[in-house]
Amino acid sequence: MLISRDQLVASHEEFRRLAQEHTQYEKRLNLLTEKRYLTDDEKLEEVRLKKLKLRLKDQMESIERQFRPVQHNQVA
Repeated sequence: MLISRDQLVASHEEFRRLAQEHTQYEKRLNLLTEKRYLTDDEKLEEVRLKKLKLRLKDQMESIERQFRPVQHNQVA
């Protein structure tokens, strides 16, 4: 059975937590990218947030894979 991200957010506590963190990082990144110039600290924060977002995305995709049906490769 295939499960959607919305269903995972509603039913899987860890996935929901990861999605919320990802959204928070995305909002902060959006604020930084709206600025014309970034301080050195803001540039470091931007890099750190991008890495954190990517890590969260990887963790969320790992959870999603657990709920995908197994597909067997067929030779034609």
